[in-house]
Amino acid sequence: MGAEGEGAVEEATGFEVCIVLPKLSRAAATGPTEDCVARLVRELEGAGLLVERVRGVPAEFIKLAAPMGTLGRAAADMQMKKLTYIGMELQFQWDQVAAFVRQPDGSLFSWRERYCCFRYLIYGIVNKTNSEIAIKFDGKEFHWKQSESLLTMLEAEGVVKRIFPLHDEIKRKQLLRNWALNWLDFTWQPIDEIYSYFGTKIATYFAFLGMYTRWLFFPAVFGLTTQLIDFGSLQWLVLPAFFIFVISWAVFFLQFWKRKNSALLARWGINCSLSEYKNLGIELSSLSDSLTVEEKKFCDVSAEKSKLQRNEWFGVLLRIRNNAIIVLAIICLQLPFELAYAHLYEITETEAMKYLLTAVYLVAIQYYTRIGGKVSVNLIKYENNQGEESSSASLVYKVFGLYFMQSYIGLFYHASLYRDILALRQVLIQRLIVSQVLENLIENSIPYLKYSYKKYIAVHKKKHEKESPVGRSVRLSTRVEKEYLKPSYTASIGAELEDGLFDV
Repeated sequence: MGAEGEGAVEEATGFEVCIVLPKLSRAAATGPTEDCVARLVRELEGAGLLVERVRGVPAEFIKLAAPMGTLGRAAADMQMKKLTYIGMELQFQWDQVAAFVRQPDGSLFSWRERYCCFRYLIYGIVNKTNSEIAIKFDGKEFHWKQSESLLTMLEAEGVVKRIFPLHDEIKRKQLLRNWALNWLDFTWQPIDEIYSYFGTKIATYFAFLGMYTRWLFFPAVFGLTTQLIDFGSLQWLVLPAFFIFVISWAVFFLQFWKRKNSALLARWGINCSLSEYKNLGIELSSLSDSLTVEEKKFCDVSAEKSKLQRNEWFGVLLRIRNNAIIVLAIICLQLPFELAYAHLYEITETEAMKYLLTAVYLVAIQYYTRIGGKVSVNLIKYENNQGEESSSASLVYKVFGLYFMQSYIGLFYHASLYRDILALRQVLIQRLIVSQVLENLIENSIPYLKYSYKKYIAVHKKKHEKESPVGRSVRLSTRVEKEYLKPSYTASIGAELEDGLFDV
């Protein structure tokens, strides 16, 4: 089975990881100062990786690929746990590869697992000799110490600028064709392909988005019906019926989404979250502690109970204090801002100025929300929360309260002060239009402008180099250069059980 499995999956994958190095002049690249990069390339090839060097405009790039056998042996050395066809998670063994469940796209490892193998291989290159090795780069000499990771040393010395994952062009173009450009059925999404390429969190997000879009059809039809049809003497029943329908719709949607989410996680082999692993460890440690206490015959039960009660009440008081800080901050900082906005909106005569004022208001609200979120995270650090779940719940309460109050306190103020439903409707329409425009600008235009600016700086710097030919056009000719200059995307702020392609 071992030889058969190895022959079946020994093909090389595409280039998946890139190491970025400062760009040297061609004269320096042909001299002795190239020893550092050459040594790194030799060591990477010695680790079983496929290496390709690309000399770009902003930097020099080392693209890395690995045969599946190299990744499989690295996974076995890491003692990676993988799901088997008998339903158990066992330590991966390369000679028993046929026993382990493959990904929905047929690959042996998910992107997260492959990236872990890549990091294990490149950071596992250490000095195995009995003495230090002197290497040079750009006229500087470094000493590679015994048992020291070469890549860690180069990162500390500033030789390695960045390590980032590369796009798989074949899969990217396939997703672009079957997903982003699929206008015939825009609510359908290749969730399994998205999961294999981007990871669990992004796939779950788009699964929720697709289901939510389809389910919105029902309240949209009901809402249009109430606006377009005159029900005569029964008109007074329309609004209460619509409220009841929307509430019932939300309840049904949440229940069906829970079922769909559970089905997706089961299909992807994700049976529990990181918090459940941690809770399991806490339960085991608690069980061990309880056995120890039982062996001591409960010599100090009353004192322990009093201590636990004091800690519990102390944590409650800390949460009350932090929540009071959040509420007072909103009252003291945002309420004057809301009063000023309401006054300026009332005295503004033209619609264009009202839209401009609303845009400035919404931008300021976004910054207020970000600041409030950072304050909430810092406050949680000083709370006596019992575990990750308690900290997460406390953060959700604070952030939700901030978002709700900062987003809707202005609407409540308009409704209670002016008591004009038509004016409130106009404010809601303006907010909806301006907020959608701003969100699209922030999500799409700003990253593109950042990329264009970095590209312009790199090309401009290349044109003014001494060795650059006069009159010759300079442009980014390789995709790895463009990916390096594009803004990085991070889907999470903490270490999670399953991360995606750009979550590393």
